[in-house]
Amino acid sequence: MNAILRLFAWFLAAAVTFATLGPAKLRPHSDFGQNGEHAFAFVLVGIAFGMAYRRNRPLTAAVTIVLIGVLEILQLWVPGRHARLEDFVVDALAASAGLLLATGIEWIRARRSSPGTT
Repeated sequence: MNAILRLFAWFLAAAVTFATLGPAKLRPHSDFGQNGEHAFAFVLVGIAFGMAYRRNRPLTAAVTIVLIGVLEILQLWVPGRHARLEDFVVDALAASAGLLLATGIEWIRARRSSPGTT
């Protein structure tokens, strides 16, 4: 199961990377607006990586935030794209929220499966 979670997490990361660095016309659009789209995508990435790499979530969080920064910087060299501090902050906070949600999900699962809990 863990291998499937990791594969899914990396698939999401690849999809977000394509949406971030690929042609703007191929990027999915929604009614959430730019910040809402970013937040939704990176919350999902945070949850996926938080569930896939449970053993060391602080390291997972640090690597995730660094890679979000790298994605934002790489946009400097992509025609028609731009790096913005606001996007980095939204993406990093959303991914962190996803990682926290994954921690909460895991905590609830552990509490429900441990004997003697009500």
